Amino acid sequence: MDSLTQVRLSRELIDIDSTTGREGEAGEWIARLLEGLGYCVVRQPVAGDRINVIAQLTAWGPPALVFSTHFDCVPPFFPSRVSNDRLYGRGACDAKGILIAQIAAAERLRAAGETRIGLVFVVGEERGSEGARAANTLASGSKFLINGEPTDNRIGAATRGVYRATLRAEGRAAHSSLPELGVSAIDKLIDALLLLRGVAWPEDPLLGKTFYSVGLINGGVAPNVISPSAEAELMFRTVGGHEPLRQLIESTAGHLVSVDDVLLVPPVVLTPVPGMDTTVFSFTTDIPFLDRWGAPVLVGPGSVTVAHTADEYCDVSELDRAVDVYVDVATRLLHAS
Repeated sequence: MDSLTQVRLSRELIDIDSTTGREGEAGEWIARLLEGLGYCVVRQPVAGDRINVIAQLTAWGPPALVFSTHFDCVPPFFPSRVSNDRLYGRGACDAKGILIAQIAAAERLRAAGETRIGLVFVVGEERGSEGARAANTLASGSKFLINGEPTDNRIGAATRGVYRATLRAEGRAAHSSLPELGVSAIDKLIDALLLLRGVAWPEDPLLGKTFYSVGLINGGVAPNVISPSAEAELMFRTVGGHEPLRQLIESTAGHLVSVDDVLLVPPVVLTPVPGMDTTVFSFTTDIPFLDRWGAPVLVGPGSVTVAHTADEYCDVSELDRAVDVYVDVATRLLHAS
């Protein structure tokens, strides 16, 4: 697959709106593409018309190595364009450009006589990894999983986990002219959030310090009513288990708010590749939920600094180089096993 074909296919896939929950058309496009290339394809239902696409070169025996990434995207959708040797569009680097680069790598390996290759393309990575959880049930005994996310084509040494939690404050409604008759849930929530700013969160020698962001705040019923309820959702990028974080929240602000767990994704130490340098990444991936597909390696073109932005892009040269990187990594792993 040459560079022009790779860009053309990436653009065709990017131009299909597959924001999470709307991946049906994109999944079918990927399945038909792979069938046209001669792969044995399984369409795994996930929800509604949403499917994972799982493929391998031969109908018999498990692949030794699989390439994997996701084809759902964050909103808002915007179509592709090429400008100044950059491919723009939602999914250009996260992760539709990666998906096509992985297919191109599989094709190059196939042309060199390597047929022990599989592909696992999933939905729902941006919202809880439901596609990966489903795909894990179909794992067939592969030894290695090369997962694609935007890492600037660097090999990952480890990724942080995620702990999402909702803090809920309860108050008592009252007329705002008589605040002494009520209890402001918003005030309690603000006080709790301020207290959490002073907490010393866990650290790890490899992954560094835990950090978090307050992503959502909601509360109150009207400007002239003392708020009876309020909540905030926090997103922690974790370096260990979530239990110490929850304990710190409750010991620091439990007198003001209750805590509900929303999402747990563990941090992961990744598989080194012989002869290649590694680095640590702060984001999380589908890898924790694809553990039955083999020892995980993380690498892909593009930068996470532009993923999820209004100008998401990937340099065409990075997409080209990714094919070389994927072939190199796969060859090293297969020869070392």
